[in-house]
Parts: sequence; structure tokens; C-alpha cells
Amino acid sequence: MQITIYSTPTCPYCKMAKAFFDEQKIAYENIDVSVDHPKTEEMIQKSGQMGVPVIDMDGEIIIGFDRAKIEAILKK
Repeated sequence: MQITIYSTPTCPYCKMAKAFFDEQKIAYENIDVSVDHPKTEEMIQKSGQMGVPVIDMDGEIIIGFDRAKIEAILKK
């Protein structure tokens, strides 16, 4: 499964999301949208908003750290 987390270094929910994946030993790509402006545009295209985190799990977009939704996708 391809997982991308669009985040910023100061966002507490971003930190929680990354900690969750780290604890589960699930690999992900972290993109810091505070410095990568082309990826910021990509995130907005995918999610329709500028808030972080935005988590892309094989094309399924999760806005914010929604643990229940993440776990449901992982069980598929």
C-alpha cells in the first residue's frame, strides 16, 4: 500500500498520524508542505483544502488524523 502524509512540522495531528504509522511499522512518505510548494498544490488538488494532515492511502484521501478510518482502510 502506498501511503503519503502531507504535513507540517508544527502540526500536532500530523505528528499523531506519523506516530501511529511508526508504531504500526507501516512505511509512508512524508511531505512537508510548508517548504514543498508544488506538493502543497498537489495536496489541495487531492483534498480540496489546505488543512493538514492529508493522508493519501492508495488514492483514498483522509483529512486530519482519523484513526478509525485509517484502520478500516488498512484492514481491506
